[in-house]
Amino acid sequence: MTAPAEPLGHHVLITGAQGFVGSALVRRLLALPTALGAPLTRLTLVDRHFDAAPAAPWVRQLAGDLADPALQAQSLATPVHTVFHLASVPGALAESQPALGQRINLQATLDLAHGLAAQAATGPLARLVFASSVAVYGPLPDSGVDEDTRLQPALSYGAHKAMGEMLLADLSRRGVLDARSLRLPGIVARPPADSGHGSAFMSQLFHHVAAGRPYDCPVSRQASCWWMSVGCCVDNLLHAARLPATGLPPSRSWQLPVLQATVAGLVDALAGVYGADQALGIRFGADARIEALFGRQPALHTPRALADGFRADADLRGLIQRAMAA
Repeated sequence: MTAPAEPLGHHVLITGAQGFVGSALVRRLLALPTALGAPLTRLTLVDRHFDAAPAAPWVRQLAGDLADPALQAQSLATPVHTVFHLASVPGALAESQPALGQRINLQATLDLAHGLAAQAATGPLARLVFASSVAVYGPLPDSGVDEDTRLQPALSYGAHKAMGEMLLADLSRRGVLDARSLRLPGIVARPPADSGHGSAFMSQLFHHVAAGRPYDCPVSRQASCWWMSVGCCVDNLLHAARLPATGLPPSRSWQLPVLQATVAGLVDALAGVYGADQALGIRFGADARIEALFGRQPALHTPRALADGFRADADLRGLIQRAMAA
């Protein structure tokens, strides 16, 4: 009897692999190389720099500027099966340095997508999971947001993400790419260092309460935010990569479900985990710009995403545990 054929190996490319979400995704794939079905036989990581040597001989690190054509060509030199495109310049930095934001958030995305599309002529059809953002909506209506809410980005970061979504959907329609775009909310808890994210306060609260350090939060106690732990985010990225190609929406995009809570509710939950005394140094402010962008998020309804298997953190205690376990 002929032995069954071994499953085909899988080459995964991750851009922004040294970043907060990227490094969590890398750790998950290293711990579970079959997370995408076929065994992972090559993992190519791209970022500006790397803090440590590759964790395994089948892991390749490419350090440099994502918009560099030579770096992109090197990253695609071996046919790629699945891409997680996470690299980006955060919103506040993209506003202060518009040329940098356009080069990384838009042009590098376009070049990567077209490079993968060219691969389809002679190699496998690449599956690309794109980290989009809730910034594509711009000012959020008080009446709530659903999966048909119009995109009206108010920042270059959101505009570039929306353009990326549209291009990826068009290439998927043409049959040269299999793309999936996920609109991410605030992912916590990012490292304490300044990241250039206007929503940095959402993560700083975790670190300061855990350490019992004072913190001047720029938004009010009543500020309402959409939260997602990095562990839940990785779950959703992997789920997007595993979704069958048939029956996907023409937009190839999903607004992920979120856990919605006020800043005061989160601080109370953190106090419940770390101790009431740990939260005594948290002071609330009223930065109108920051609160308007990140602290007035209304109800979010995502029945299609839920039906397709995407999930939010179940509750604040679970959010805290998964956010701080990364």
